[in-house]
Amino acid sequence: MFGYQSLYVKRIRTSLGISQTELALIAGIHLQSLGKIERAMTTKLNSKSQRGLAYALQIPSEYLDAAVRGTPIGASDSLKFCPHCWQPGTPPEEIWLLVRSQCCFLCGTRLRNSCANCNEPITSLKFRFCPYCGKTYKESNDSESQTKSPKKN
Repeated sequence: MFGYQSLYVKRIRTSLGISQTELALIAGIHLQSLGKIERAMTTKLNSKSQRGLAYALQIPSEYLDAAVRGTPIGASDSLKFCPHCWQPGTPPEEIWLLVRSQCCFLCGTRLRNSCANCNEPITSLKFRFCPYCGKTYKESNDSESQTKSPKKN
């Protein structure tokens, strides 16, 4: 049961290309704690560790819950972000990763979990472009500012 958790955390960490030390630092947990998690030597994650790991791994905390319980992750769960507020190269805001979050708490824009161009699910925000079609995930504000600004005569 707990091997599933360790394999999942380690697989996501390595797919992001970060070391255990880097992950522990980003997640705000001790390196020894992360080692125990990856070696399946722990039976529970406290809420601080769970939130920190979810943030650092750019996944919903519910994914880690499922891994600890040894249950499959629901197919409807996915990585979400605000196409206006998200800054490429940074992890999504923690609140966007909650299953119930549907809109950005900063600007009210509907959160995206798939590419606006090809509709493929977003599995990582490590890069700013969709790996399937090449379109950028970040929406520019240029088109909005052009429609909102009054024309000068």
